[in-house]
Amino acid sequence: MRQLITIILLITVTVIASGQNMSYSEWKRETKKDIRLLPKYGEVPKTKEQKLADQELIDDYVKQEGNRKKASELLVSMGFNYLYKGDLKTAMYRFNQAWILEPENANCFWGFGGIYFTFGDYENALKQYDEGLKIDSNSSNILTDKATILMTKYRNNHIEKDFDEALTLFRQSYSINPKNQNTLFKLSVCYFEKKDCENALFFYNECLKLGGRPITKEFTEALNKECKK
Repeated sequence: MRQLITIILLITVTVIASGQNMSYSEWKRETKKDIRLLPKYGEVPKTKEQKLADQELIDDYVKQEGNRKKASELLVSMGFNYLYKGDLKTAMYRFNQAWILEPENANCFWGFGGIYFTFGDYENALKQYDEGLKIDSNSSNILTDKATILMTKYRNNHIEKDFDEALTLFRQSYSINPKNQNTLFKLSVCYFEKKDCENALFFYNECLKLGGRPITKEFTEALNKECKK
């Protein structure tokens, strides 16, 4: 059962990681040659040519989308599309371009965190999520992904504090967006972990009503076995 919960929590990351062909050690070597693979370009001072290229990017996307905010969101969306396909390099390029257009877009940091999350570097992922939450403390997506990392850490170290913080964040995310299927599913997983069948079934059914996209067959079988007796 413990193994099942861990698999459920990491299933999205596993799917992404299986689609990309670069190890984390290779990635870190690449970052030494390419600052585009570091969040906010590693905050390295840019050359005159790089600044001109950035301005061209801004002008082109603003012309296309109408303003910097919309352009930034478009690039974040593109970044996640590449992330889900396993093309982490291009994903990071797009998240950084989104940040150029709108440095106060919390979703850029959601993207940065997603890259580290995929590689299993939870500490750096949490740093990016926390930076995003400083900009937008009501980001349901960031809260849920941060909580997912804390639940994963709990599965590894069995420290109750990690579980309690994860559940608090999931509940906070739910209060902000009760239709976030990812949040609903993982709340069900959390309560199932604690053998609270009433809440596990409630959030499972709420997720199912909205389409049940993230629900796994394995979790459904486990829930039916343990909670629908």
